[in-house]
Parts: sequence; structure tokens; C-alpha cells
Amino acid sequence: MKNIYHRPATLFQTTTPGASNVVKKVTFCLLVFLSASCMFAQQSDAFTIKSIYDKALTEGECHDWLRHLTKEIGPRLAGSPGAEAAVHSMRRLMDTLGFDTVYLQACTVPRWDRGAPATGRIINNGVIGTEELRVISLGNTIGTGPNGVTGELVEVFSLKEVEDMGAAGVAGKIVFFNRPMDPTQLQTFRAYGGAVDQRGMGLVVAARFGAKAVLVRSMTTGLDDVPHTGAVALVDDVEKIPALSVSTNDAEKISRLLRQGTVEVHLRSNGRILPPVPSYNVIGELRGTTHPDEIILVGGHLDSWDVGEGAHDDGAGCVHALQVLPLWQKIGYRPKRTFRCVLFMNEENGLAGGRAYWDASNANNEYHLAALESDSGGFTPRGFSAQAEDAVFTDYYRTINDWLPLLEPYGLHFESGGSGADISGLKSQGGLLLGFKPDSQRYFDFHHTANDVFENVNKRELELGAASITSLLYLIDKHGL
Repeated sequence: MKNIYHRPATLFQTTTPGASNVVKKVTFCLLVFLSASCMFAQQSDAFTIKSIYDKALTEGECHDWLRHLTKEIGPRLAGSPGAEAAVHSMRRLMDTLGFDTVYLQACTVPRWDRGAPATGRIINNGVIGTEELRVISLGNTIGTGPNGVTGELVEVFSLKEVEDMGAAGVAGKIVFFNRPMDPTQLQTFRAYGGAVDQRGMGLVVAARFGAKAVLVRSMTTGLDDVPHTGAVALVDDVEKIPALSVSTNDAEKISRLLRQGTVEVHLRSNGRILPPVPSYNVIGELRGTTHPDEIILVGGHLDSWDVGEGAHDDGAGCVHALQVLPLWQKIGYRPKRTFRCVLFMNEENGLAGGRAYWDASNANNEYHLAALESDSGGFTPRGFSAQAEDAVFTDYYRTINDWLPLLEPYGLHFESGGSGADISGLKSQGGLLLGFKPDSQRYFDFHHTANDVFENVNKRELELGAASITSLLYLIDKHGL
């Protein structure tokens, strides 16, 4: 039998003489048409993105919203009156922004009270005598009691050192974790990730071997006199002991003194762990016009630490998220996909809001095509990090990188990596998770400190961040992944 499949068919198969020339001409015309169409689409998107930036920088409201959140409401530790006020204030604001529905999503949050400010001092030292230390209680920890705690310091630079020393080396002493953030890391969040385990788990490891308290070097790349707070992990079968953070300048001083002999310190803190209380995520939703079952989420966390005003962490992220829909409205864009703005509760010391959101979403069989969290401050935008399930990440990453010619004029790039704690549980849905990445060099000057206030957020940088996020989500919504 004659093999009728011996040659692959072409799009314009024919036996007419000169057919190859016809095919070439038609193919050329198609390529020209497709090229022109792509060029037109790129030009249209470039014009839209320019319009987004123009509106953000001339008509943006995010800076005013941040002033309200920080100056009129203030610190917003989960379970506190400030957090409750923020929930209801942000719900009222969302009601004015054009969402189809605005609602509260319940979660149960831990409640911790710092009490009176902590104090610390080096006592009766042979070199300097008695001298005050700049310290602050770490979140979720118990206080020392009214008489404080006095003990000899033992300096360590890792959790493993404590384990290797065992009870013989740390029992009855105050463990001083003094590993600095790595200054050679250009991405300071990587430096933070390389040091923060001693704050998060140092108490647990030290308590297991009988330490009476923990003192931790503040998480910052700088040398200054400002102590940084932050959460510690608590484990049910490990005794709770006081844990405080000390400024980096004082940490350096202690370390120098320890090289000359023993150092004793007296610490006093007043933290209390209270019963959990109900709280809420604040959610606004606009149903998509053509793909309503595909969700695009943008969010930040509404809670903050109880020192400072939570301006960069994460008031900036909240107002970034709130600004997206108003910017789309200003340029006349209606999203094809269902759009959600979520202000999460309790990221700082429990992640209850994030867990409540993704548990409900997974239970409802929802699909988040993309979720973006802004939780790195209100500094100059540099780009976005991206992550997804291995099966889809390469295709998604290739797609967003095709948009670089549209975003690079605004100083934006993409990198693979983590997205945000509050959206991390959505990864299993198979969508793309994104983290907003502003310039990080100054972030840890303010992170978890009394200096994280409205005055330390630059208006233009904040607006540029909102424009960057809005532009990327516009491209995802319009073109899909």
C-alpha cells in the first residue's frame, strides 16, 4: 500500500503550480500581521502602565491612608484595641473604593501585652562598672517578675553552640545570642533570614538546657542604639523564660567586655501572655467580567508591633494593596478576573489571619491565579520575587519575564524566591505567588522598632510602589499566565 503519510501536510497544501510561492507570501503576511498585532498590544500596555504611574504620582491616596493608619490609629498588635480599630477603619475605607463586597473574615489571634518598658544593665563590671543597656522585650515572652533576673552572660553565635554546651555550659546563666546579620548580603532580607533563627528559637533551645533568660542581638545590619523587637517561638513542653533584644551597639560592647572577663547583667521585663481573642482579616472583592473563577489577590498585613506605628511594616503594604483598584478605576480598567484586596491580621506573632484565609480558600476549592503580598516596606521599587509549584513555575516565570520590556523602564525586575507569609498557603492551588521587592538597604533600620513611623516613609517612593504593583497585576489580569 502506498504510504499516504510519507510527507507532513502543510497549512496550505496544494498541487497548483507555483504553490510554494503562494505559501511563502501568505506565511509572510501572517507573520507581519502577528508581529504588528504584538507590537500594538505592547504599545497599548506601555501606554496603560504609563497612565497608572501618572495617576499614582498625581492622584494617589495611599500616603494619606498611611497617615490615618499610623497617626490616628497607631500601633496595631494583634488582639489589641489598636488592631480592632484598624479592622473597622479599613473596612469603612474599603466600602468607599468600589468593591462589589467588603467583609470581615474571622480568626482567633494570640494576645500578648508588653507591660512597662524593659530595662537592662551591666552590673559591677571590672572594666566599666555598672552601665545601662538599651533593651526591649521580645514578643510572646513572659516577664522577669518585679525583681528582675540577674545572671552571668554566656555568648554564643548559633543554636548549635548552645546544644553542644548543654546544661553544663548554660544552666542558671543568661544566654547571649550575638550572631550579626551578614553585611556582605546585598539583599538584606537574606541577611535577616541568616540570623533570625536565634531570635525565633533561641529561647526554646536555651530553656531546654536550664538557662534563666535570653538576650538577643537586634536584627539589623547597622550599628545603633535602637533595640528591635520581634516574635519568639513557644513550645508547650519547654519552660517559658524571659527573652529580650539588645541594641547592636550594646551587643558589641558586651562582646568586647566578655573577651576581657565575665559579664553579669540585670534584666527586667513585664510581658504577659493573655488568652486568645477573636479578630479579623478585612477583604474587598470585585468579581471579574470574563474569568470570575480565577482570583487575583493583593495584600499586606494590618497588624504591627506595639512600638512605633507600623508604617513600613506593614502599613505601607496595606495601602499599596488598597491603592490598586482605585488606580484601575482612574484609568478606566475593569478586571477580567475576580480581584481581592486582603488585609491580613496577626502576621507578626502567629499568622492566624493568613491561615484562616487559605484554609477557607482551599476548603472552597478556589483557584488563585496570582497572589501578591507587599511586606517589605515603602521604599523605592526594585521588582518582584516569584514562586509556584514546580510543575508550573517555569511557564509562569517565562510569561512574566516576557513583560520585562514594559517594566524595566520603571526599574523593575523579577527574581525567583519567597513571596509572603500570609499567602504562602495558597501555593498548592497551582497559581503564581509574588512578593513586592523594594530597595531593602534601609528597611532594617526601622523594622520592629520605635522608629517605624509615618515620617520615615517617603511619599513618592510609597506611590511608586503602588504603581508598580498595580501595573504587574494589570498585566496578569489582562493576559493571564
